[in-house]
Amino acid sequence: MTTASDTTRDALWRRMFSGRSSAIWIATIILFVLSPLIAPGSLGTAPLLSMLPFASVLAIAAAGQTLVIQQRGLDLSVPGMMALGAVLSSALPQGEGWPVWLAVILGVVGPGIVGLINGFIVTVFRLAPLVATLGMNALLLGTVFFLANGTPSTAPAVLTKFALARTLGIPNTLIIAIVVIVIAGLLTQKSIIGRRLTAVGVSERAAIAVGIRVNLYQTFAYGFAGICYGAAGVLLAGYTQTPQLFLGDTYLLPTVAAVVLGGTVLTGGLASVFASGIAALFLTQLGQLLRALGWSDAQQLIAQATVLILVVLIREIVPRIANRVKSSRKAPTTSRVDATTR
Repeated sequence: MTTASDTTRDALWRRMFSGRSSAIWIATIILFVLSPLIAPGSLGTAPLLSMLPFASVLAIAAAGQTLVIQQRGLDLSVPGMMALGAVLSSALPQGEGWPVWLAVILGVVGPGIVGLINGFIVTVFRLAPLVATLGMNALLLGTVFFLANGTPSTAPAVLTKFALARTLGIPNTLIIAIVVIVIAGLLTQKSIIGRRLTAVGVSERAAIAVGIRVNLYQTFAYGFAGICYGAAGVLLAGYTQTPQLFLGDTYLLPTVAAVVLGGTVLTGGLASVFASGIAALFLTQLGQLLRALGWSDAQQLIAQATVLILVVLIREIVPRIANRVKSSRKAPTTSRVDATTR
């Protein structure tokens, strides 16, 4: 006989491992508690302030990836988008004499326009998102190399000053990340647009049946994602001061990992931008902890990939185990009822 405690335990397991966001909040708290115990000094003021800007950049990029994955896509143009935002905000003021404010706006809006093109290709021409965004990424990286003439440009002093500065002791990059995540989170969870994005992500046919313009909302998701990538690239360019041409290469896997760890369902529909932001914080702090322990960049990437694979496997296996356990508990009860009837 199934008891109330059994039901509660099953519900907890499902909530933690079946596409919900609770697990990443718990894991992040545990990581921050254990970090100073495993590597003393890894959570001091200086390490924390050096980690938060990179976590902020990843969180902004992950917010864009969240919307794409919600639509059952996967955006492989993240590196090219971030690099485009960085080179537009850096090379144009230095090489072409553009006003910094105009270059920064173009660095954010430009990738957004490219995102709309991605969405148009995916929705109208029905090209697989992986193929469309991978091809666009190659095109963008070539464009970045052309715009920069093969040489990285120094970010404008105003942009660097802003990216490195703090307001009331809080890094400006973190403030921008919070603003972006709050806007994206409220947009996807509390607005009509968000409810329609969710409906389209769950089932295109059902969305069409109720009159939702599926192509429009899917294209919007890719466009908004492009804006997020551009903003992340601009901030990273200012923070690093002399951004590498392909500075976004190391952010592709982490954006996907952050979205998956945050509980967004890969099959579309359910998504949480807030949880993706927390997952970005988790991954960045995990990387800092591993560096404190002497792990190389390659080993850190392997660790991130391992965590991603384990989470996906757990979310596939745990629900099946829970269903089998639940079925096995019902079976004896059914047999006793049949016996009594006979």
